[in-house]
Amino acid sequence: MRGGHGGKGSASFRHEPFVPRGGPDGGDGGRGGSVSLRATTEVSDLSLYVRRSRWQAEAGADGAGGRKTGRRGADVVLEVPVGTLALDADGALIADLDHPGAESVVAKGGDGGRGNVHFKSSTRRAPDYAEPGLKGEECSLTLDLKLIADVGLVGPPNAGKSSLLSSLTAARPRVAAFPFTTLDPELGVAESSGGRMVIADIPGLIEGAATGAGLGMRFLRHVERTKILVYVLDGSSPNPWKDLETVRREVEQFSADLARRPSLVALNKLDLEPTRRLRARSRRKGVRFISALTGEGLPELLDAIVATLASAPEPPVPGRAPAIKLPVGESSAALVVERQPDGFAVRGHRVERLVERTDLESEGALARFQAELDRLGVNAALESAGVQPGDTVRIAGVEFEYQP
Repeated sequence: MRGGHGGKGSASFRHEPFVPRGGPDGGDGGRGGSVSLRATTEVSDLSLYVRRSRWQAEAGADGAGGRKTGRRGADVVLEVPVGTLALDADGALIADLDHPGAESVVAKGGDGGRGNVHFKSSTRRAPDYAEPGLKGEECSLTLDLKLIADVGLVGPPNAGKSSLLSSLTAARPRVAAFPFTTLDPELGVAESSGGRMVIADIPGLIEGAATGAGLGMRFLRHVERTKILVYVLDGSSPNPWKDLETVRREVEQFSADLARRPSLVALNKLDLEPTRRLRARSRRKGVRFISALTGEGLPELLDAIVATLASAPEPPVPGRAPAIKLPVGESSAALVVERQPDGFAVRGHRVERLVERTDLESEGALARFQAELDRLGVNAALESAGVQPGDTVRIAGVEFEYQP
C-alpha cells in the first residue's frame, strides 16, 4: 500500500502590468491521496487482493502561480469483508474492521510542499525556492478474514451442518451426501422471537485439525469470534460420542478460550433409525436430537440457542498494538547525534522532516536549510560530538559535508 506523494510548491512571482515588484505568489502543492480499508457487507472474501496486491493513491498536483494550490490526490478506498484484520509486516494488528462502515487509513498521503509565498520576510524579499512535496506512507499488509457470527456450527464432516444452516436460515450452502462438501465457511441469518442471529457453518473437522490436518487451521480460525458453539454430530455414525470428544479436543488444542465458550450439542439425522435408537437409550442430559431434513427438534434447538446467546459474554477482541510512549524528555523535537566510523548520523523528527522538505538543488533553499540547522541546534550538537570540517554527516539518508 502506498500513499500518493504531495505536490511540489511553486516558486513563482507576480507579473502584472503596473504592479512593480509584485513579489512571490507561488501556491502550495496538493496533498497526496491516502489508501484506506473499509468494511462492507457487499464483499464476502478477499479474492480481489489475491489477484492484485499493489495499491497506490494518486499524487497531489503541483502548486501554481497566483497562490493557486494544487489539487489533492484521489484517495483509494479498498472494500473488505466485515471481520477483516490488517496486520503489518511484523504481525502487529493495524486495524480490526469488525462492523460495516469501519474504516482505517493504512497509508497516508504526503503533505504538499509550500510555495515561495511562505518564505518571504523582511530580509528575504524574493525567495526563489519552494518545498518539494513529501512522500506518501508505504507499508506491506497482511489481510486476514475472520468471520463474525453469533453462533458457530462445528462438527465432523458429513454431520449435516450445512443442511442445518439451510433449515435455520435463508442460506443455501452446497449440500451433498459425502464428506467435505463445504470447503469455505457459510453464513446465514436466523430469525426468532428473541431477535436475529448470524450463524456460521464451519467446514468439517477431523482429528489433527488444530495442528493443520485437512484444512483444520483454516477452518477453526473462523470460529474465534463466535459467542457460542453448537457441536453438530451425525447421530447415525458408529460412535457419535467419540466424534464429539474428537471435535472438542481439536477446538481445545486450537484455543482454550474458544473451548470455554458456551456450547450446545445437537445430534442430527433423527430421521434415520440408528439415531432414533440412540435417542431411546441415551441418558446424556442437554443433548438435543434433531433432523435438519424434516425439521424435527429444530424449534427447540433454536430456543436453546437464543437462551444461551442471551447469557453469553462477548468474545474477546484481538488486542491492538500498544501505543508507544516516549521516555520523559523525548518528543518529536528530540535530536540524536551518533558518531560512526565514517562520519556522523543525525536523527530526529524535525531535522529529518526539514531534509525532506528542502529542495537541495536550490541555492536559496540550501541557505535557508543551513539557518534552520542552526536554529534546531544541529550544528551545536555536532560540534559537541567532535565533528570536524569535511566530515560526512548523514540526515534522513542524505549525506552532507560539514562546513562550519
